[in-house]
Amino acid sequence: MADPTTYRPAPGSIPVDPGVYRFRDQHGQVIYVGKAKSLRSRLSSYFQDIGGLHPRTARMVRTGASVEWTVVANEVEALQLEYSWIKEFDPRFNVKYRDDKSYPYLAVTMGEEFPRAQVLRGSKRPGTRYFGPYAHAWAIRETLDQLLRVFPVRTCSAGVFKRAGQVGRPCLLGYIDKCSAPCVGRVDADTHRQIAEDFCDFMAGNTGRFVKSLTEQMKQAAAELDFERAARLRDDIAAMTKALERSAVVFTDATDADVFAVAEDRLEMAVQVFHVRGGRVRGQRGWVAEMDAESVPELMERLLMQVYGAESAEGIPREVLLPVLPPEPAAMSELLGSIRGAKVALRVPQRGDKKTLMETVQRNADQSLARHKVARAGDLSARAQALEELTEHLGLDQAPLRIECFDVSHVQGTNVVASMVVFEDGLARKSEYRRFIVRGEAVDDTAAMREVLTRRFQRYLTERTETEDGRAKKFAYPPNLLVVDGGQPQANAAGAVLRELGVVDVAVVGLAKRLEEVWLPDDDFPVILPRGSEGLYLLQRVRDEAHRFAITFHRERRSKAMTVSGLDGIPGLGKSRQAALRRHFGSMTKIRAASAEEIADVPGIGPTLAGTIAAHLGAAADQVEPAVNLTTGEVLAD
Repeated sequence: MADPTTYRPAPGSIPVDPGVYRFRDQHGQVIYVGKAKSLRSRLSSYFQDIGGLHPRTARMVRTGASVEWTVVANEVEALQLEYSWIKEFDPRFNVKYRDDKSYPYLAVTMGEEFPRAQVLRGSKRPGTRYFGPYAHAWAIRETLDQLLRVFPVRTCSAGVFKRAGQVGRPCLLGYIDKCSAPCVGRVDADTHRQIAEDFCDFMAGNTGRFVKSLTEQMKQAAAELDFERAARLRDDIAAMTKALERSAVVFTDATDADVFAVAEDRLEMAVQVFHVRGGRVRGQRGWVAEMDAESVPELMERLLMQVYGAESAEGIPREVLLPVLPPEPAAMSELLGSIRGAKVALRVPQRGDKKTLMETVQRNADQSLARHKVARAGDLSARAQALEELTEHLGLDQAPLRIECFDVSHVQGTNVVASMVVFEDGLARKSEYRRFIVRGEAVDDTAAMREVLTRRFQRYLTERTETEDGRAKKFAYPPNLLVVDGGQPQANAAGAVLRELGVVDVAVVGLAKRLEEVWLPDDDFPVILPRGSEGLYLLQRVRDEAHRFAITFHRERRSKAMTVSGLDGIPGLGKSRQAALRRHFGSMTKIRAASAEEIADVPGIGPTLAGTIAAHLGAAADQVEPAVNLTTGEVLAD
């Protein structure tokens, strides 16, 4: 841990202008990004009495080794630069508002030629419109099933869609009129896209015009004595109404708003947001994170930047209701409005329906924080205890805040791969995971481990002083503790690699599976951690995660190696051109039957390469093994 006084800037050197600042550690890694209306006032506060700082802030200042800043013109530019730096550098001490669970969305893939409606979780994809989030996936499926009567948009996967087109028959939904069946040409791409756009408009809250239009069509059909059509339209209206009933009406007007509430204590906070579209609650989200802001207004500013910074323009509503306004509400409103392309109002509700809904959201936040405290009380103390136990039993100078673990996977020396997993503060940091293909002639696990560790730490020595656009490269950050899957031989090999490379500030241990013994390099006896200790449990979790990651990669490599294409080995025919051939012809049988002229029609394949492909496939077809009498060895006639 660094002494903050060793890198404290001279007070007169810090400007009083607004700006954004970055703390870096001794390896040049950005560990914290913040903004300030006055850089001098804010940065000076970090170097006062450390005991008066928030525990997380105090740990950040002690971990840091330098601080730098950039002056900007106004608060809006500061917000933009702060968000872009947080997104670029992913600093470990900036709080990340992660969902307390993975929420499902109703997604429509408008970026495809034939848009598809489906349930999606995880990060949002470009070219796709999202509605929700919903509390349960079954609620999305029931809503979608109701609306397919009125908006028969495609819901099948790419494989099912392609197969239906090849056989010329739609799936079951096409036969029961819950899909317009563009796969067999019942509707063209433009008509199907219009159906998908109408569906998106309905889900976005523009429901009145659809119900009104169907009602008028039903009355007209009844007047024309077309009672069968009138009955179908009546059922369509009922399906729409039932789908609408799933969303609770909270405002009588067509209000579009997100309603935020925060429950916090000194260490942690819980955030809840209700998404209201067209006066109805369309979804709900929640986050739980460490409390690192000095006040709730600062917390709201950071929360809004992270929630809406990655949103598309259509994901930001016209109105955002908050328990308190951020420190610079005008700047935040201007920034959100520039993303949305229209004005965004930030308000604190004082009375009426909006105040009532805010109280409901606040109750959800309070309950979420209470549940989190019960679930995490043991976990937080257990992680701290695990790091303390490892520091004590392994004789480390400081707690192993960053642990890297390596494991090797293969089958009898084939498709040898290795994994590197990273745990920071006792939690997995999956963005730092790495996979290795062992290139050398590794005769055993120890040789493979030696090669992988040599490559990893050679990259560290090369990249620790290099940056890309001011950001440390991916292998430039060393671990405090290096764990290898194995016993004394693996630990000795790892220690030898670090000594050869001159890396002296990384501790090494090996964890043997059979008796869960912890081996230090060049020690004749293992370190025995108590069976119930949190330190041993953390090492086991790290080792098991490395094993899972390695074996998953090995299975991928083995599967690819066992899949041999009839197009492999043709000079000039790479993977992309092979894929183009398969898309054009549909199967290897049709490719083999095609002439050189037909193959040349495929984009990216010229006449010369087409002739080579046809000759190669023709020669392969001629090389058929003759039939042989197994008793006499005589070659049988055709």
